[in-house]
Amino acid sequence: MRFIVELLLNLIEELKGEVKELREENQKLRDENNRLKGEQGKPEIKAKRSSPKHSSEKERYIPKEHKKSSKNAKIKIDREEIIEYPKENLPADAEFKGYQEVVIQDIILKTDNVLYRKEKYYSATTGKTYTAELPVGASHFGAEYKYLWMIQSDIKYKCLG
Repeated sequence: MRFIVELLLNLIEELKGEVKELREENQKLRDENNRLKGEQGKPEIKAKRSSPKHSSEKERYIPKEHKKSSKNAKIKIDREEIIEYPKENLPADAEFKGYQEVVIQDIILKTDNVLYRKEKYYSATTGKTYTAELPVGASHFGAEYKYLWMIQSDIKYKCLG
């Protein structure tokens, strides 16, 4: 999976560079088209130089209070688990005061391997064996696996080609 992620990131970086080049070329062609029509091209606007700070700016500056928001408030929770404190380690007068929440983030890539047991019959009178068919679309590899393989192959082709 790490290899696939690296390939995807490299592909994204390559495509971003290509988009930037195409935008620049597109703008040059528009400018040339406008020039040929007798119009003006895109003007070159140079950045203004900032003026030095004046003494009154420091007096006008009002600092803003920094407020740090919780990142955990934006995280989708998939499941909750309660972790119990061992009762035998608590003193007799211990009193429950609620929970301390801790969010653990993880990504799970799991397999979904299916063993199909296809019924098989033999008929002595016909001399034939009859076997149940796999569900439609089922083959040795599932759709998700084929899709990942296709992406990985395409990325290798683009990076090497």
